[in-house]
Amino acid sequence: MNAPVRIFGFPGGLHLDDHKALSTATPIATAPLPPELVLPLSQHIGAPAKPRVEPGDKVRRGQTLADPQGAVSSPVHAPTSGTITAIEPRAVPHPSGLSALCLILTPDGEDRALETPEWSPAPDFERLTAAEIRDIARKAGIVGLGGAGFPAAIKLTPGRAVDTLIINGAECEPYITCDQMLMREQADEIVVGIRVVLHALEAPRCLIGIEDNKPEAIRALSDAARQDPRIHVVVVPTRYPQGGEKQLIQTLTGLEVPSEGLPLDLGIVCHNPGTVRAVGRAVTLGEPLIERVVTVTGEAIAQPQNFRVRLGTPMQALVTLAGGFSTPPARLLMGGPMMGFNVPSLAVPVVKATNCILALPPEQTRPEAAAQPCIRCGECATVCPARLLPQQLYWHARAREFDRAEALNLFDCIECGCCALVCPSHIPLVQYYRFAKTEIWAEEADKRQADAARLRHEARQARLEREEAEKEAARARKKAAIAARGSRPAATPSPAATPASTTSAPTAGDADDDPVARALARAQARKAGSGAVPQPTAVDAEATSPADDPVAKALAAAQARKAAKAAATPDADDPVAKALAAAQARKAAQAAGPAADPDDPVAKAIAAAQARKAAKAAARPDSDDPVAKALAAAQARKAAKAAKATQSDTDTP
Repeated sequence: MNAPVRIFGFPGGLHLDDHKALSTATPIATAPLPPELVLPLSQHIGAPAKPRVEPGDKVRRGQTLADPQGAVSSPVHAPTSGTITAIEPRAVPHPSGLSALCLILTPDGEDRALETPEWSPAPDFERLTAAEIRDIARKAGIVGLGGAGFPAAIKLTPGRAVDTLIINGAECEPYITCDQMLMREQADEIVVGIRVVLHALEAPRCLIGIEDNKPEAIRALSDAARQDPRIHVVVVPTRYPQGGEKQLIQTLTGLEVPSEGLPLDLGIVCHNPGTVRAVGRAVTLGEPLIERVVTVTGEAIAQPQNFRVRLGTPMQALVTLAGGFSTPPARLLMGGPMMGFNVPSLAVPVVKATNCILALPPEQTRPEAAAQPCIRCGECATVCPARLLPQQLYWHARAREFDRAEALNLFDCIECGCCALVCPSHIPLVQYYRFAKTEIWAEEADKRQADAARLRHEARQARLEREEAEKEAARARKKAAIAARGSRPAATPSPAATPASTTSAPTAGDADDDPVARALARAQARKAGSGAVPQPTAVDAEATSPADDPVAKALAAAQARKAAKAAATPDADDPVAKALAAAQARKAAQAAGPAADPDDPVAKAIAAAQARKAAKAAARPDSDDPVAKALAAAQARKAAKAAKATQSDTDTP
C-alpha cells in the first residue's frame, strides 16, 4: 500500500444531498447507434473545427471529419461508419440556446473502422517522446471530459517542470455519477492513462482525489494503482465544491492557486479520470475520442443509469433507453443542479462535454421567487470557496461598474452557485457575475479590435509617408542630375568619333560660317536652359522672331513651292482637284509669309546639305543589294534636282 497523503481543506462550501444512489445501482450500459448522429464542429473551448468532408462522402469509424483551427481547438471524428448527409446549423447544448454548424452523419449499421489508423498504436508507450504523446492526444480530439472541454493536448504541453499530476475523481456535483462508475468499472484503463500522462509530463507522482462517499471507486482504483508507487489514491471529505480544480488542489497539497493564475504556476496539472483514460486508449489502441459515459438521472427519469454513448447521439434516445419520464420534468439540464444549464430540447446531441442529463420534478426544484433587496446578511461570503465578496461583486455588476468588480477578483469566481443557494433574498448572484464577465470580455474584444484597426491605420499612414518620401527623393535626385548636366561646358567632339549627322554642339568656326550650325547651337542652348550660348552673328541678330528666322522662311518657301507645283499639275478634267490644289497652294503661301530672300544663304545651305547627304548615302549602298542601290540613286537624283531648282530660283534677277 502507498503511504497515506496528508489532506488539507478549502474555505466555504456546502454539504448537499448527493442523490448519487439513483444511477449507481446498475452497470454502465452501451447505447445503440441512433438513426442519425449530429456532430457539432465546436465541442470544446476555442475555435470550431473546419470540415474536411462534404455531403455525400462515405466515412469510416475513427476517421477525422473536421480539423482543428489554431492552438486552442480540437478535431471531430466519425463515431461510426456511414454517409455525411448534410453540414448545417442545428440546435446544440449550450447556455445560449443558439444553433451551431454541425455535421450530420447517417450510420450504415456496419460500424466499419478505418483500414489504416491515422496514427500507429503504441502499446509500449514508454518508447514515445512527450511530443509524440501530445501529438496523438491532439489528433485524437481529446478534451477535458469533466465538463470544461479544454483541449487535453495543451495541458500535456506545460512548458515548465511539473511536480504533481492530480486526477479529479471527487465528482462533487449532486446526481452525476459517470466518473464514479468509470472508476469502478474501468480502473485498469484509468491507471494506464495515468502512466501515459505521467510519462508525457515527466512528473514524479500522481494524486487521485476521491470523495469518501464513493467507496467502490476508492477500492477499485487503489487495487489498480498498487503496482505503481508513483500513484496515490487520496480520500477527501464530501463537500461541495470539492471537485473544483482549485479547491481540490488546495485540499490535496495545501497550496492555493494565485488569483487569476493556473495550477501550472504551482507545478501542478489536473485531469479528469475519463480524460486520462481517453489519452491512454488513443496512445495504446489508436482510438480517437468518439464516445463517452453519460449519466441519465433525476427523480423524473423512470430508470436512471449510466450509458456508454457515441458522440452525436440525440439526448432523446438516452432518455428513452432510461425508461422515459416517470413524471413531466420541471427542469431539464445538461450537468448537475448547481452548475448545469437548461437544454432547449431533447433533440440536442451528446457532445464531448456532456456528462449528465438531469430531469428534475417540481418538488426537487427551488421555487421561482422574485428577487428581494439584499439584507447584507453575509451568508454568501461565508460559503464562497474562493474567498470573494459576493455582495460587493453583485452591487458593482448590477451598477455596471465592471472595473470595480474586476478589481475585486471577479474572474476568480468559479460560478459554483453556493452564494445563490444560501441567499435569503433569492438574488440570482451567479447570473450577475456571468453577465459582468461577459460584458468585460466584450469590452476587451472591442478594445482589441480598435487597437488592431488603429495599428493598421498607423501602418498605412507610415507606408504612404515612406512612399511619398521616396518619390520626393527620386525627384530631387533627378533635378540634381539635370542641373549637373546643364552646368558642364559642352565638349568639342572629334570628327572621327562624331558622325556628320550628329546634333552635338558645333565648334566656334562652324558657327561663324554655317547658319544651320548656328541655328542648331541656339536650339541646344535653349533646351539645356543654361551654359554657354554661342554669340550671335549679324545674321543671328536679325532672327529675333519666327517671322524673321531664315530657317523658318526657307521651310515655308519650300512648302509653298511644293503646293504651287501640285496646283500647277492637277488633272485637267477635274475642277475639284484644281480647286483643292489651289487652296493648298494659297494656304502654304500664307503660312510661308513674305517670300524668302533670293540671296538667303540659309536656303542655299539647306539645299546643299540635303544634296550632300543624299549623294553620300548613294555613294555607300550595299554592294550586294540592287534594291538599296536603286533607292540611293533615286534619292540622289531627287536631291540634286531640288538643289538645282533652288539654285535657279536664287539666280533669277
